[in-house]
Order: sequence, then structure tokens, then C-alpha cells
Amino acid sequence: MTMDLPDLDPITDDQVIVVHLDAGMVGDRLDKALARALPTLSRGRLQALLAQGAVSHDGAVVTDGSSRAIPGDYDITVPPVMAAEPRAQAIPLTVLYEDADLIVIDKPAGMAAHPAPGTPDGTLVNALLHHCGATLSGIGGVARPGIVHRLDKDTSGVMVAAKSDRAHAGLSALFATHDIERTYIALTRGAPSPTLGRIETLIGRSSSDRKKMAVLKSGGRNAITDYVVQARYAVPAKPGAAPLAARVACTLQTGRTHQIRVHMASKGSPILGDATYGSGSPALSVRAAIEQSGLTRQALHAAVLGFVHPVTDEALRFETSLPADMARLEGLLAAL
Repeated sequence: MTMDLPDLDPITDDQVIVVHLDAGMVGDRLDKALARALPTLSRGRLQALLAQGAVSHDGAVVTDGSSRAIPGDYDITVPPVMAAEPRAQAIPLTVLYEDADLIVIDKPAGMAAHPAPGTPDGTLVNALLHHCGATLSGIGGVARPGIVHRLDKDTSGVMVAAKSDRAHAGLSALFATHDIERTYIALTRGAPSPTLGRIETLIGRSSSDRKKMAVLKSGGRNAITDYVVQARYAVPAKPGAAPLAARVACTLQTGRTHQIRVHMASKGSPILGDATYGSGSPALSVRAAIEQSGLTRQALHAAVLGFVHPVTDEALRFETSLPADMARLEGLLAAL
């Protein structure tokens, strides 16, 4: 085996490492073979790069590290090393509430909660570091100070962050025991049936795609979502016909990764615009409404967040309206 290594010190841009695996490596797991060929990168790092689509074999992207190695050239794109500590950035925030211990914001869609591979900056943490300065709680670690819960990057809505360590510990305890009110508004393909109900399943990593979550028959963690269909759109004239789309309020009783997105999909009513869990295609008129609205993400908004202040014991509750893209889509759906 041979490898072509670029100058990696310092890394300022993506670097491409070319590794040649010869016939003697055939049959080994790919991640293991690459780790042996390239000791400067750990097997775990290589697995992450594979999952991110940063490894290609003879020009074809390879993502499954458990697949068997075959001879040939592997191009491995290594992104720049992230700074150990995120930097403050002057990113505007919509602040709903703030005191010495915590801050509540209305997060826009497209903003990640904290830095991660592929999203080194432009996150809520970067904005909070600029807004709050040295007062931001450090319990969450250098990569995510103040963060006690997350919204998906493309989910908008209410989030709370801790400014003091005492508030961080108290908020973390509230989320751990689910003593917090969290209601989301989703615009869905079709409508879940019945119109009012509880979804209780096990949720864990999908066996077919480790980047996705799935409802499992065994393993995983218990996940509970209460929902109510608030409006039905484009209902065909025939009796008992299902609507083409709906507005659904989902209240979390647990907080699993992608819980609402997975649960709505499991009911046959995935969230509109959800490229990960939105299997199947909406009706032509709904697709046209999505395009006209400008929605480019899942139509999911964290509308309500309520909790008891962990320091003052004051009952706090925040509710926000749908952001512009979802509001436009809902108006178009209502007109169908």
C-alpha cells in the first residue's frame, strides 16, 4: 500500500489524501484498512469522514466503513481543523427574554445550535458568545457553552440557553425529567389519524442508515408525542376523504432526536419539506404551494416553550408565530 500525503501543518483548506490499497488489503473492513494505511487519522475519524461522503474510490463516493476494502486509489478529503473554542460573531438574535441567568430566543431556520463538523461557525453559540460575552455558562463544554437543548438546524422556534452554571444545571434537570412544555407546529402531507392522539414508540438509529432515526420494535429509547390536527387543507369532496395537507400541533413528552419528524412519518403524514423522513411525494398542488412559498426546509416550528425558572422559580411561557416561509405555505394550502 502507498499513500500520497499533502502538507498538513497547518491545515487552512480542505486537504485531499490519496491512499492506494493493494490486493493484500482485500477482504478487510474498509475503515480498518484505511486506518492501517493512514496512521495520521484515527479509525473513528475515518468513519466520520466516510459518513460525511468525504471518501471516494476511483471517483465514486464510499460511505460504508463496514464494507470490504477493494484495491485501488481512495481520495480522502480532510476539512480544516476546527478551533477548540468557538468565536463570538455579531449575528442578530430575536431575544424573547433575558436575565442574569438565562436567555430565550426565537431561532431562525438555517441556524445550527452549536459548531459541528461542516458547520464551524454561524451558529447560535457563536451568536450567544457575542451577545452574552463571558456570562455564558460553560458547563456545556467549549463547543457548546450555554446549550441545554437543541433544535435541528432547519427547525425554527423558541430555545433557551443558560447564562449561569446554576441555571444550566437547573434547566438540564428540567429537560431530563421532561418537566417542560414544548409544542411544535408542523405542516404535514395528509393528516395523521385519528385527529387527536398519542404516539408512543421506541426510537433509535436506523439499521439501514445510521444518519437517520427510526421507530424500532426493540432497543432504542421510549418516545412519546401527543398531537392534535388543528386544520385540514385541500379535502377532496368525497365523504371520508383524507386532506392533502394539515396543520398539526405536536407536544413532546420526551425529547428524542428527530422525534416529531419520525413520529409524523410513522403515521403516514411526514412533515412537508422534510428531505430525510418525507418518503413519498405530496400531491401536485401541494408541491406547487411549497415551491411558491419558498420553503426549503422541513415545515416544523417550535412554537411554545414553558418552564419554571431554575433560579427564581418564576413560571415562564413563550409562544411565537410561524415564521414567514411556513406562514406563506399555510396560506397557500388554505387556498387550495
